[in-house]
Amino acid sequence: MYFSHARTLAWSGDVAALASHEAIAGGHAELFVLPSFPSIPAVTDVFAGTPVRVGAQDLCADDTGAFTGEVGGPLLRELGCTHVEVGHAERRRLYGEDDALVARKTAAALRNELVPVLCVGEPERVPADQAAAHCVAEVESALGSATGPVVVAYEPHWAIGAAEPAPEEHIAHVCGTLKKRLGVRVIYGGSAGPGLLTRLGTSVDGLFLGRFAHDPVAVGEILDEALELAKGS
Repeated sequence: MYFSHARTLAWSGDVAALASHEAIAGGHAELFVLPSFPSIPAVTDVFAGTPVRVGAQDLCADDTGAFTGEVGGPLLRELGCTHVEVGHAERRRLYGEDDALVARKTAAALRNELVPVLCVGEPERVPADQAAAHCVAEVESALGSATGPVVVAYEPHWAIGAAEPAPEEHIAHVCGTLKKRLGVRVIYGGSAGPGLLTRLGTSVDGLFLGRFAHDPVAVGEILDEALELAKGS
């Protein structure tokens, strides 16, 4: 809830201009954006014809029914969404979403052919091995017996909104454990911005950007980093 609808469209237009960036055009990076619900149709139009995908910040655990104020997976899919965020720390903290509800929402995303961007992270700062164990358990709980493509967004709660991200060694250990144990793509959020991807290298599969992406120039800088990493590999 940082952008107005008008600013969302202006930002999307600037980011759409980045779709021809060599990192994206060359298949080295993928980009998705998750606007507020009311802006999804217009944002989808802005990115039409580009490789940039559009998703939502949340979804209802049920597809249809008497759930006033909720938005179901079938509607998101109808609007052209390909991704949906599930289980963000703020949803857990402010709205009481627990592991059981996160699992239901993850299943709802998958049965509607939406890629869940599954947010996991330890509430308090703990050693990296404890953080990794916590996050592995969160992913396993959310997926249950459900199958399908998933992107895990590692966001330690204590780093969200902080001045700096978690230490690189901590991020690398947690993300590496998730990738090795679960075979999933893992991106890092939690005060992620320009410069971090270069420092993390191949220990992560990408970044989950928040306020540091409010300036489209920063998005371009991170795509530059992704391209340099790809060339280096």
